[in-house]
Amino acid sequence: MSLSGLMSEREPICEPRPLHAVPLALSGGSGSPGCEVVRREWVFRWALAVADVVAAALALVACVAVGDVRLTVLALLALPLMVVVGKGQSLYGRDELLVNKTTLEQAPQLLHCATVFVLLVVLSQSLFFEGALGASEIVVLWATLIVAAILMRGLARWIACRSMPPERCLFVGCDDSYERLRSKLPDGNSRATLVGRMSLSGSDGLAPRAAVVLGRLIDDLGVHRVIIEPNEALPHITMDFVREAKATSVRVSLLPRILEVVGASIEVDDLNGLTLLGVRRFGLSRSSRLLKRGFDVTIATLGLIACAPLLAIIAILIKLDSPGPLIFRQTRVGRAGQPFEMWKFRTMISGAEKLKAELAARNDAAAGLFKIVDDPRITRTGRWLRNASLDELPQLVNVLRGEMSLVGPRPLVSDEDGLISGHDRSRLKLTPGMTGHWQIAGSSRVPLAEMVKLDYLYVAGWSPWTDIRLLLRTVPHMIARRGL
Repeated sequence: MSLSGLMSEREPICEPRPLHAVPLALSGGSGSPGCEVVRREWVFRWALAVADVVAAALALVACVAVGDVRLTVLALLALPLMVVVGKGQSLYGRDELLVNKTTLEQAPQLLHCATVFVLLVVLSQSLFFEGALGASEIVVLWATLIVAAILMRGLARWIACRSMPPERCLFVGCDDSYERLRSKLPDGNSRATLVGRMSLSGSDGLAPRAAVVLGRLIDDLGVHRVIIEPNEALPHITMDFVREAKATSVRVSLLPRILEVVGASIEVDDLNGLTLLGVRRFGLSRSSRLLKRGFDVTIATLGLIACAPLLAIIAILIKLDSPGPLIFRQTRVGRAGQPFEMWKFRTMISGAEKLKAELAARNDAAAGLFKIVDDPRITRTGRWLRNASLDELPQLVNVLRGEMSLVGPRPLVSDEDGLISGHDRSRLKLTPGMTGHWQIAGSSRVPLAEMVKLDYLYVAGWSPWTDIRLLLRTVPHMIARRGL
């Protein structure tokens, strides 16, 4: 097949030889891909800059509202100062590197940025304020700026994503990886779509032709980003692909399989020009376990105190709705394989477990799990509790008892745990959690095998910020009432 025939848009392309390219969408974007990419990045950069300016303005207004100071005309100069500080923290060049453009992962950088901004404002307060800033005003300025920056940047990204067409991605790699990538793109705020793919299995010696095909596909399909799965057997083709894609001014992402084993918590080590990746130990050190446990006990205690009135109301509603115990206790497999009784508010009729076998044919959950969307065993109060995820509040008691953590691997029943073997059982090195990656990803919609990988990567890459981020991401998940 000639190169022109390979790139034809009139019929599907499927070359029986090892090198083949398949266009999934035949309508390219208007203008050259490089110009479209520049325009997309311009929109995101300006949206984030405006968001930071608005956040700084809100912080200054809040500072004045709680104190005895007034803003001067020169206070307007403090607003672009926030952009300058953000630029120094590389807060505007990140989005072009990512498919899933999220804000919460930048919270540590935004905290640092807010600290530097407040320090500069305090040092120059005679220019920006009439009067002296006190401790309370400085704290309000700092705290408001952090919260406002996260919220405003989230809103800015949401507006920018929906004002632009979806990012057009071309995938280069094996079929299995392509299917996994395609299944992930519809979720979250990625606003990206796959418009083509290339497969290079067994294509040794075809590097020049492969690079030409890639360049033609980028132009014909209006590609904004090329996602490449590195081929260990043909590293020279991978390098040629990266060079070709960068030469066309489109963005490049790599899909390395090694991160599925070591996780994302790696350190880049420069050894006189030779790059090494330092892999962290698997599991938690003693100090990390103590830190995680202290965080769990503190938040669980405060949560139980704050939710005490709500817990009492729920208890009354359950008792009035149907006969049976208030708390449903179920044996789950905990850390190191030790069983424990997990507490939940009862949401089903009494004796619901005995009806499980009769309803097996109606199972709507992913492979290896059991759950029914319209489960006839659920009570009226129970359905409301499940929709709001309030039935899981008693697990705070499990957290205080040390049987569970706020964030961790999903606690499985013994039947589900029995399906996990080999290295996958290393997920049990951490205490199971009330929430985690699996909960945010859709709980029972995630197949058991995929859930085990999420748990493994959580254990491999744990950090205190990971737990805080997952807890914060759980809140909108509960509000949206997603998942089974």
